Amino acid sequence: MTSTSGLNLVAGQWTAAHSGKVFSRRNPADDDDLVGEFPESSMADVEAALPAFAEGAAEWAAASADRRAEVLGRAAGLLEERRAELAAELVREEGKTLAEATAETTRTSLNLRFYAGEAHRVAGASYPADDGGLVYTWREPVGVVGAITPWNFPLTIPSRKIGPALAAGNAVLFKPSPVTPLMAQRLVEALLAAGLPSRAVALLHGGAAAGAAAAADPRVAAVTFTGSTTAGRAVHALVGPSRRAQLEMGGKNPVVVLQDADLDRAARIIVKGAFGLSGQACTGTSRVIALRQVHDPLLDRVVELAGKLAVGDGMRPGVDMGPLAADFQLRKVLDHVRVGQEEGADLMTGGHRLTGGGRERGLFVAPAVFAGVCPEMRLAREEIFGPVLGFQCAADFEEALELAAATEYGLASGIVTRDLGKALAFARRSPSGLVKVNQPTTGTAMNVPFGGLGESSSQTFKEQAGPTAMLFYLREKSVYLSPLD
Repeated sequence: MTSTSGLNLVAGQWTAAHSGKVFSRRNPADDDDLVGEFPESSMADVEAALPAFAEGAAEWAAASADRRAEVLGRAAGLLEERRAELAAELVREEGKTLAEATAETTRTSLNLRFYAGEAHRVAGASYPADDGGLVYTWREPVGVVGAITPWNFPLTIPSRKIGPALAAGNAVLFKPSPVTPLMAQRLVEALLAAGLPSRAVALLHGGAAAGAAAAADPRVAAVTFTGSTTAGRAVHALVGPSRRAQLEMGGKNPVVVLQDADLDRAARIIVKGAFGLSGQACTGTSRVIALRQVHDPLLDRVVELAGKLAVGDGMRPGVDMGPLAADFQLRKVLDHVRVGQEEGADLMTGGHRLTGGGRERGLFVAPAVFAGVCPEMRLAREEIFGPVLGFQCAADFEEALELAAATEYGLASGIVTRDLGKALAFARRSPSGLVKVNQPTTGTAMNVPFGGLGESSSQTFKEQAGPTAMLFYLREKSVYLSPLD
């Protein structure tokens, strides 16, 4: 297959990195397949990109709501027209199955259309004034928004950040993950083809250096970040108290299964949440907390389903789980499997690298299920971000709640039960921003707010949608207007 020569977009021009350095991205299902080479950006590239926003940001901020909506809607249409091609490129670059990649490309277009509508809803409020005048609030774009995005959803997550930023009239400095540079380039290409002024957006490929430089620069008024908790803390420190930071970070998401659950359904819910997307979702199921009465039969069902998953190249028919996205992911997963066994957990299935059946040059691993996981083990505490699932046993509902909450994270949680009262109690008491009842922990609706608690989020601004989603991208002034007469 042919490879791509990627470029940065700086000051309205496609260009190499200031240093001339590049990095390579290879297909995680076949290391011989070079996806492309892309610029390795640094602080010098951030310094070159920011001055151009003085012109581009002003032009875009002055654009009417109709024009902003039109550009976002047209970009959505262009992505829809290329959906099949983009899905295939996404499989090749990131490793999803074709079905997962097709769902992501479809969702990305829907996201952009959603935020196109938000361009018309940027409004303040009016208040009664004692002197017969008027008090009102005025909302305007913050200026330049830095969007630092991960590799696991390289189209949908950027669209959830860039879409509202542009709808509000901001310029965007986009720093995607070096694992998925091609998808970032495709998204920016669609926005430019749709009519976005080229100086209203910058694309900087590369590693952490460029992201840190963007987060630290005071000309970037707001930074929206999705990634690991460690990286999020670093971004937060660089942004400081005088600018805005929106952080969506890690998770260690539990599913509680009560004694009245349909165990076949519970097993399907767990397996989808744990091993869909190769386990590389921040809301993925990482822990199962089963009541003692159902623990063993549920474990048997999950082990059986996990062992039947077809692992391979996502473009092949019948594949359920693709490769891990990068070498560092494979090393991390295998390390956690090793540590789990050393700490005394029982590996019931999987956890080993797969190399047969055309998988010799890929980053494939068999989905792992552990039993006998204790709260103090790393398997119960640390985010793995891969297809590794740990079972814990609880004596009753109260102990299950305690085990579910025994982590620093608070992103997603789930419960499987027929008892509506217990489900509502779990939703009320679970220290997580997303609660699923009889559903996989993965998957969120486009029109619903998304964000975690604890170490999973900065908790200052919700991401994705809902009535407050646009507020991160707007600054608000209160205006007091009185007549002179």
